[in-house]
Amino acid sequence: MQTLEIDIESFSSVNLNKSGVYRYVEADDFEILLLGYSVDGGDVQVVDLVNKEKVPDEIINALTDPSVLKWAYNSNFERICLSRWLGLPTGQYLNPKSWRCTMIWAAYMGLPLSLEGAGAVLGLEKQKLAEGKDLIRYFCTPCKPTNTNEHRTRNLSIHAPEKWAAFKEYNLRDVEVEMAIQEKLSKFPLPDFVWAEYHLDQQINDRGVALDMEFVNCAIEADKSSRSELLRKMETLTALDNPNSVQQLKEWLADNGLKTETLDKKAVAELLESAPTPLGEVLILRQQLAKSSIKKYQAMENAVCSDGRARGMFQFYGANRTGRFSGRNIQLQNLPQNHIPDLEQARALVRSGNFTALEMLYDSVPEVLSELIRTAFIPEEGYKFIVADFSSIERVVLAWLAGEKWVLDAYSAKKDLYTATASQMFNVPIEEINKKSPLRQKGKVADLACGYGGSTGALVAMGALEMGLTEDELKPLVNAWRAANPRIVRFWWDVDRATLKAVKDRTITETHGIRFSYESGMLLITLPSGRRLTYVKPRIGTNQFDSECVTYEGVGGTKKWERIQSYGPKFVENIVQAISRDLLCFALENLKYYSIVMHIHDEIVIEAEQETSVDSICKQMSQIPPWAKGLLLRADGYDSNFYKKD
Repeated sequence: MQTLEIDIESFSSVNLNKSGVYRYVEADDFEILLLGYSVDGGDVQVVDLVNKEKVPDEIINALTDPSVLKWAYNSNFERICLSRWLGLPTGQYLNPKSWRCTMIWAAYMGLPLSLEGAGAVLGLEKQKLAEGKDLIRYFCTPCKPTNTNEHRTRNLSIHAPEKWAAFKEYNLRDVEVEMAIQEKLSKFPLPDFVWAEYHLDQQINDRGVALDMEFVNCAIEADKSSRSELLRKMETLTALDNPNSVQQLKEWLADNGLKTETLDKKAVAELLESAPTPLGEVLILRQQLAKSSIKKYQAMENAVCSDGRARGMFQFYGANRTGRFSGRNIQLQNLPQNHIPDLEQARALVRSGNFTALEMLYDSVPEVLSELIRTAFIPEEGYKFIVADFSSIERVVLAWLAGEKWVLDAYSAKKDLYTATASQMFNVPIEEINKKSPLRQKGKVADLACGYGGSTGALVAMGALEMGLTEDELKPLVNAWRAANPRIVRFWWDVDRATLKAVKDRTITETHGIRFSYESGMLLITLPSGRRLTYVKPRIGTNQFDSECVTYEGVGGTKKWERIQSYGPKFVENIVQAISRDLLCFALENLKYYSIVMHIHDEIVIEAEQETSVDSICKQMSQIPPWAKGLLLRADGYDSNFYKKD
């Protein structure tokens, strides 16, 4: 046996979507219902474990045989479920190195992450059965007890034999669809080094990170106490039955002379500028109630495993346009930052349950709880966290690719890049611009907005008007940034021409060390690392300026599969973010013999022994891969007894 294709159906009373598979398999009632498999591409077999059918010994042995490649769609699910089924305890899972994931392969090729979506885009002869969702809901999750179902909390095969037969067909078809996707993608094999990155990702997901559950539980209680007090104050001020109701509060505000269509964060901030007392006080209370910190703490409560660690928080190739990681479960990619100076003291007050002191010392308990979210992640006892991240990585990668030498020189000299940008834009000596200077603020907002072709709209989105700029200043600011970065601007349009030519002539073009090619109905962009970005079914279209542009199929802003319009600066954004991702993966590989527990954007968190130095970690993280000659990288870090934003 060389390959084993697997698809399982399972039951657990733990909500998979809320808790993730690592917690899901810990439920006492977890079991595998059906196991569909194919050996070496042969006919699919389905083992009905519910009805006491036996899994052949050769299949069981193959699960732990490193020489047999195990394939599944979202193989993390199958691997963790089968680990539990084989009797492995929490924290021990089947070695991912002999596992392959068809979903990752599909994502690499720019396809949807779902099996159904990938099959549809590829136009497979056999598609995933549409009735599958209903069958999964019926057999794989608890049901609500009713008089009709004799108050049972779970549906078994004996309760609906016809549905059970259809469920087995569904399981069999999934295996067939998975194999058909692999056959379709066989012209575009996933590079071995990307599989190695995936296996390291799985090891990090398996390891997980410890949560201070005593602190988490106290934070949830503090939020309940705070919300109760905030609602009491609002009830007193408004006399509303439910002051937390958006509709009731909008009507109350209107009755008091303050009309608004929405109560979102931005609208409330604008209303506060002119709202009289007590309307302003009510709006401030509304702002505090709207803080969503409690959801993160509840997500921790849902995801934590029996050994106190949260696992499965990273989705490899979650962003299939660039290959960047995305978050799962607790969603580490969008944690609030912390700015309060006495972070440790505030954390200690919450952890000790001293909510009275918390309310006395801080204006907003919800705000404090929000800033403390990161501190719930802690190292194992006797260890410390070392947190290191790349400094200005996207700006530096963009300058390196484009050959914008002054940016690289400023970075090499450890100058603040926003200050250097302002100096370059406004022809002011860098020594005359400090961190509080309005010029630096202009340089910063321009850098953030303009790097990928952004104009006045991007400046507005980045908060240029809120920082005091006028509408009349926006276009000159864009022009000044572009004049200061001529090589980057040239890079945009060189990439634009290269993509147009590759698609139009179905040929290979190259610029700035990046190759663009059209192969078998795909636009492929080969990065310096050798990894390729894939754009499905590209063609030449016309943009709003009546100019030629490249369009392709993908998941767009509507979260649906659609035709997307692109151009040079947007492709450059994908390229820069993809290379930044490759640099992170290179750093993860260099640091893999340490205990990596998290990575967030361009930051790596290591559970380290006390004697491990921050400098040594930053030095290893800053190493340049062989394919990035001439690139400068710098990592900065700190150590801590809990996670935070330093």
